[in-house]
Order: sequence, then structure tokens, then C-alpha cells
Amino acid sequence: MTRRTAAPSALVMREGPIGVGVIGAGRIGVVHLEALASCPDARPVIISNPTVSKAEAAAKKFNVPNWTGDDMEVINHPDVEAVWICSPSSFHADQIKACAAAGKHVFCEKPIATDLPETIEAINACKIADVKLMTALQRRFDPNFARVREAITNNEIGSPIVAKLCSRDPAPPPFSYVEGSGGIFKDMAVHDLDMSRFLMGEEPEAILAYGACMIDKEIEKLPGAEAYDTASVIIKYPGGKHAFIDVCRQAPYGYDQRAEVLGTKGMIQTDNMYPNTARVYTNSFTGNADMPYDFFMSRYKEAYIRESEAFCKALVNDEPSPCSGEDGLFALIMAIAAEKSAAEGRWVQFSEIPETVVCTDPLNCQIDYARADAEEEGSEDAEGSEKSSNGFFGWGKKKGKDKKSAFGQAASQLID
Repeated sequence: MTRRTAAPSALVMREGPIGVGVIGAGRIGVVHLEALASCPDARPVIISNPTVSKAEAAAKKFNVPNWTGDDMEVINHPDVEAVWICSPSSFHADQIKACAAAGKHVFCEKPIATDLPETIEAINACKIADVKLMTALQRRFDPNFARVREAITNNEIGSPIVAKLCSRDPAPPPFSYVEGSGGIFKDMAVHDLDMSRFLMGEEPEAILAYGACMIDKEIEKLPGAEAYDTASVIIKYPGGKHAFIDVCRQAPYGYDQRAEVLGTKGMIQTDNMYPNTARVYTNSFTGNADMPYDFFMSRYKEAYIRESEAFCKALVNDEPSPCSGEDGLFALIMAIAAEKSAAEGRWVQFSEIPETVVCTDPLNCQIDYARADAEEEGSEDAEGSEKSSNGFFGWGKKKGKDKKSAFGQAASQLID
């Protein structure tokens, strides 16, 4: 099939599998490279990693012809049409912008960026360059969660009333990982926050969150939500619908990932994934022979494959990204609101979060700290701050998008 590939100065016509470059040869980069190696619509061309030996090892394992220590060599490689960004979060925004400038489509591990201004800028860069951007929120592609979504969209259980999501890791990560991770809401619960929105099919209105340190007391000295290893969340949706989420960084019995949705006609729920279906029956025990998977890459291996296949299909058929940049933006808004709620001990309207961002043009956004400080103090000066900063959302203010919800407000910053 012949397809159009965006480029900075011309349209390039290509046939056959998509030439793919991968940035990052760490655990997640290797997982995606393995998925791409088995995808008929993809042809891995090059992989990079600052430690070149890791890139070389991954390349040789999956028969990738080129490797490098420079991410720009991946982005600018003439045979690369799409880039899989699997680097540390702090590099994502700049790498997305570089891909857009080079006319390359982007598959990016969450998050798109570590704050709202850079997230908006990265999404807009891709829109300006007419390249596709996918946020890799892999749980949407897990067969279990996908079946729950299918039951809702097919009206098998009627209209959703309550959703419950549980996410518990087998063991807490090291201190070095938690420090700088962004905290339990941005790093861990963001998947569940996104899943609640994905399942409910509507934009949420407000959130109440609580966090505590129950497992690893060493992290208590870290700032903000990085000091939590356990958290609970309630999310309000329109019409009284709501979702409950609990997350914890330790579950000694294995990787605990479950979902349940109660609807007006019934209920659907998922169970954990096990290495096998064997069960033991004795006079002292009845149950699964083994514990659930104890590593997220094992638990979500099929989801990683399916999300890569889905984006490749979108590229080949020139279809919208199956999980867009906007989805990544909205998930970040939800995580930021959860952290704010936990810190301030109150319900937080999602509309409070994007109100602090001002964009003077599509690629120049920043936090209006005067407004943010005024809102945090509950001051009436917030309205004055809005006027002094060229209006809410700067250039986006003139757009006709619905800004009653937080997500309409955030979308007003994005190019159509």
C-alpha cells in the first residue's frame, strides 16, 4: 500500500512496512522493539541509547541493522518514518518536537511531557507538522480492559453507574526511582485515571484524592506525592456517575490489576492475569496453583504488542491515532488534580488545572504563577491575574471550543 508521509518540505510516497526508529534501549524500549519485530506493518531501522552497548545488544537481538548513542540520528535517519520514544520522561517533549520538525510520526510512552505547558507545545508541534502523535497508555489495549469497554459501548450492562479500579504493584520500586518520578498520581495512578475516563466515555468533573506512606518510610522525606506509596481516589462524572480507584506500590501476592463497572442492566469485572490456569485442590487449599504475574511487562505483554500494531495500522491506513496526544494531556490534567486534592484535602474541579496555563502562541506556553498562587490561596485576585496575562489561555481564548469543562479548556489551546 502507498501512503503519504509528512515531511518538513515535501510529501514522501512510500510502500511496504513502516520504517521505525526507537529511542531508548531500556526495559520499555526493548519491550516495544520486540513488539515491532513481530508487527507485519513495521520495519525497525535503528535504535539509540546513551549507553551505546545497550542499543547494540538490542539491535543484534532483534535484527535491527543500525544502532547509535544519539537520538537525533534516529529522528533524522532517512529510512525512518515513525519514531517510538521510550526514553526517560524528561526528554519526551523535546524529542517529540524534534520528530515533528523532521516530519516523523510519533509513538511516545507516557507522559508526553512532565508539565502542561510542554505537553500542549508538543501536541501542537505535531499538529503544525501534520504528523500523528500517539500516547502509549497501554492498558487501553489490554484484552481484559478492552472487553469491559466493549461491554459498555455495546450496552451489555446498560449505562455505567460506578467504576472501580485497582492497581497494586508486587513490590515498591527503589528510592532512586521514586525520587523524581513525579509521584504516585503521575507515575502510577495516571493509568487508572485514564482508564476511568476511557470506560465512562465522558469527561470527569471533579476529584477527591488521599495519599499516605504505608510501606516504604524512606520516601516520606520526598516532596509532594512522591512521599506516597498508597492512594485512593473518587472521581465525579456527569449525572452522578463516579469512579473509585485505589493504588498501592506493594501487594505481596502479585501484580493486582482489576476493573469493575456496574451499569443499569448488569455488571462486568476482570480478574488478575496468571501465568497459567492450573488450580490446586487439597484438604488445606483450593485456588490458583501460582500467583498472578509479578512484573508489569509480563502482565501487559499482549497490550504492548496490540498498541504498537494499532498505531502502525493507523499510519498505514492514514487513520487517527488510537490513543491521541489529547488523551495524554487529559490524563496528565487528572493526575495533577489528584495531587492537588491530596495536598489540600478537598475536592478539586478539573477546570482549576488548565486555568493556570497561558499560551502566547501554539508553541509557547507557560504557567501563570501569579494566577496559580492566587488560586492556591483562595484569593479573588485570580480574576485579575487572568486579565493581566492576556486572558485565559492566551491565543486559544478566541477559539470557539467548549471551555466549560477542564478538557474543553485544555483543548482550546490545541490546533484543530
